[in-house]
Amino acid sequence: MSKISLSPNASGTGTFTIASPGTSTDRTLTLPDNSGTLLSNASTAGFPAGSVLQVVSASKTDTQSTSLQAWVDVTGLSVSITPTSATSKMLVVVDVQGTGTNRYNAIRVVRNGTAVGVGATAGSRASVLSGFGLDPDSGTNYIHVLYNAGGSFLDSPASTSAQTYKVQFGATNTTATSYINRTVDDTDASYSLRGISTITVMEIAA
Repeated sequence: MSKISLSPNASGTGTFTIASPGTSTDRTLTLPDNSGTLLSNASTAGFPAGSVLQVVSASKTDTQSTSLQAWVDVTGLSVSITPTSATSKMLVVVDVQGTGTNRYNAIRVVRNGTAVGVGATAGSRASVLSGFGLDPDSGTNYIHVLYNAGGSFLDSPASTSAQTYKVQFGATNTTATSYINRTVDDTDASYSLRGISTITVMEIAA
């Protein structure tokens, strides 16, 4: 028969109390057959690397457009997360539905105003997470097509302060108009599509 042993800590002066819940039902707590430290909701220090510590997400179902050759916040696609540890990684997952009047449309993510998860800078080329719009094989029918742009990446904010992640979109050519969650031709008909766009950020223990 195995035994339960309670060992006091010589360096502590407080009293450790094990309290039963206020219930009239008998309960059995079976301890795992492993050594280690029990985890609590007071700290994430005991979670192994790769554990998901918290998840935040936002979605957008309405539409938005811009003709600016500049980055514009996608309204509603913004989340704030406060890392529990400065060593944590943030897994950012973005899925955007959109299109444009030509192929010059793109999205990116900014953390606290700084672009993250984008391609390396190279001259005048735009550094983006993903581009979307206008399949060259679709001919004039592209105005009825909804395209997908998105991606995922690990970010390292190296901070325990609140981090705000936003999705931005824009036309990388002055003659383009970019749309979110709608087709170019937005006629009230079954062939005119409306989509949903999302951003999810997960804190991963390092």
